[in-house]
Amino acid sequence: MNLNYLAFAVPLFLFFIGLEYYYSRRKGKGFYQYAESVANLNVGIAERLLDVFTTGAFFYVFDFVHRHWALFSISPGWFTWLLLFLATDLVWYWYHRLAHEINLFWSVHVVHHQSEDFNYTVSARITVLQAVVRSLFWCVLPLIGFPAPMVTGLLLLHGLYPFFIHTQAIGRLGWLEYILVTPSHHRVHHASDAEYLDRNYGDVLIIWDKLFGTFAREDRAPSFGLTKPLNSHSFLWQHFHFFLEMAMAFRHARGWRNKWRTVFGRPDDIDPRFRTLLERRLSNVKITRELPAGLRQYISAQTAVSLFLLFVTILFEAYLSGLQLFLLSAFIMMSLVNSGAMLDQRGWVFYLEFARLLIVLFAIGVFFRNGFISWSIMILVSLLVYNFRPMEKKYLWLLYQHRRKR
Repeated sequence: MNLNYLAFAVPLFLFFIGLEYYYSRRKGKGFYQYAESVANLNVGIAERLLDVFTTGAFFYVFDFVHRHWALFSISPGWFTWLLLFLATDLVWYWYHRLAHEINLFWSVHVVHHQSEDFNYTVSARITVLQAVVRSLFWCVLPLIGFPAPMVTGLLLLHGLYPFFIHTQAIGRLGWLEYILVTPSHHRVHHASDAEYLDRNYGDVLIIWDKLFGTFAREDRAPSFGLTKPLNSHSFLWQHFHFFLEMAMAFRHARGWRNKWRTVFGRPDDIDPRFRTLLERRLSNVKITRELPAGLRQYISAQTAVSLFLLFVTILFEAYLSGLQLFLLSAFIMMSLVNSGAMLDQRGWVFYLEFARLLIVLFAIGVFFRNGFISWSIMILVSLLVYNFRPMEKKYLWLLYQHRRKR
């Protein structure tokens, strides 16, 4: 069978997340907050899903660069694998450092730093745009002369390690602290404390930070998240707020020198008041009470369904038609947006739910081609469309009653 066994990374990572959550609860550590964890998983689900469409493209780009512009001809061997590992980790260091120092790159990396938790779910906060940008940096590896299969194979292994350093459950690791990036080092990197900012960029080896003067030791427990907290779990807002801040800063900047700085300057160059203004216009989240138990259960079930569909989509991607793949992807992506909207208790959730229901009905018709099923779906869709306004009014009335009780 032509299965994509990379799908099993999903249950494997969920196992370690569950293990860390169990440890956190048993020790009373409180490493996990419900809304933060769901928002983190949502970002990770989207990235894994979109990788189905982009991973092959990355390999093609690496292969194209190697065939047309490689400076040397490098063959696989123990020494060249070691050189490739060191080169990969060094390129990662400089990509990661520049992603914190240049607005254009920070705009795709900021999502990884938004969570105010620090646990294994935070490692999932990687966007497909970030994957594209860092792959452009990794193009230097086939340019040097490393073949695409070597580069891709090592990147798969290299990408496993960072998952395990996103944890508070592991303390310092003795002599390994001098060589590897440990959870202690990476906690510093994710900290929003002034003394920890822009430190510890390494991915596997900490030697680059010590060599280039960006190392900091964890001397006290850090606070996590952005220096200006996002205060929203919206899937869309998390991904695009900094792009909007850059656009607003660019529009208000006087002269091309200042406009250039909004794109290629440091994140500190963007006036934080732009975020405040955009939040008033577009986000405006004012949650005054905990999520109702029923809503939490619904969001949890929706997240579980999204994870299951992600696993199925990756595992059987070779057997899915273009239309089937599109429908599964569209449903998952809409579910992620919907989940974030429910976490922020937004009023427009009804319209997403209605659209998701229509996609489910259409997908049933595509996956199970049968005359009776097709006619049943057409009748049901007609009834739903006909009753759209009454259902909308009922939903808005229930929402109004809920908000009056706050």
